[in-house]
Amino acid sequence: MSSSDIAALDIVTYAIPAFVLLVIAEMIWATRRAPEKYEPRDTLTSLALGLGSTIAGALSAGIVLAAAMWLYEHRVFTMPNVWWAWIACFVLDDLNYYWFHRTGHRVRWFWASHVNHHTSQHYNLSTALRQTWTGFLALSFIFRIWPAFLGFHPLMILTVGGANLVYQFWIHTEAVGRMPRWFEAVFNTPSHHRVHHATNALYLDRNYAGALIVWDRLFGTFQRERDDLPIRYGIVKQLGSFNLLHAVFHEWRGMVADIWRAPWRHKLSYLLRPPGWSHDGSREGSDAIRARWLEKHAVTNQVSE
Repeated sequence: MSSSDIAALDIVTYAIPAFVLLVIAEMIWATRRAPEKYEPRDTLTSLALGLGSTIAGALSAGIVLAAAMWLYEHRVFTMPNVWWAWIACFVLDDLNYYWFHRTGHRVRWFWASHVNHHTSQHYNLSTALRQTWTGFLALSFIFRIWPAFLGFHPLMILTVGGANLVYQFWIHTEAVGRMPRWFEAVFNTPSHHRVHHATNALYLDRNYAGALIVWDRLFGTFQRERDDLPIRYGIVKQLGSFNLLHAVFHEWRGMVADIWRAPWRHKLSYLLRPPGWSHDGSREGSDAIRARWLEKHAVTNQVSE
């Protein structure tokens, strides 16, 4: 596998000009329709996070690729380069993304890497660019490369993974309401993903989908967007700052501090339990916050489709 082969299939790189044009188009829309949707310092932070993530990804790409190639060299099958194998690889990669994303919200170690994507209190196309700088450190790539062991070529995995990421760009917007019902039933959409970025108690830790919302429906994590519940964006404890390094590393620093202060028998729990967990019950995780809201509002499972 040569570097030219990899570059030829780097869909995300080719999509960057389209990303820029779409952000500009949305800015123009926001200026005329909803100027509060964009905040200059917030947008600059998002752009800087995106640039840093691109650099971090380039620095670690060789190691990730080498790991995928090692798995492929020890593969149990060999998937042919035919149309149905590409579809199978995309669906499998999307399922892997669902579990990677769900784990990124439910295990603090992975959340420390993923949280910066959620730190904006605005929701627009520039928010999609808030990507991790520390994904390689968190070993998040293990969720996506293991299909090479089944016989999917790393180039195929790289390509469908890039296509998945490109798809997810357009769903970071409030300029699009709801798609046709059949589309909303199968695919991730702006409506579904707005829920995922919300801090409202009912919406916490829902809709982990990449391209296909069917995984959330199948595994019980789906929540529809409600017209009577306006969305608040960001994280439960807002950053309160546009400082770039704070956005990237604040959860790593907080996690290390909790581990340092915790009794020995609880140290590992601060690494592996969900964000918000504490050994003394002084904090609440998303499950407790959501349950308390449901009880208070006497909401049944009819809120979810």
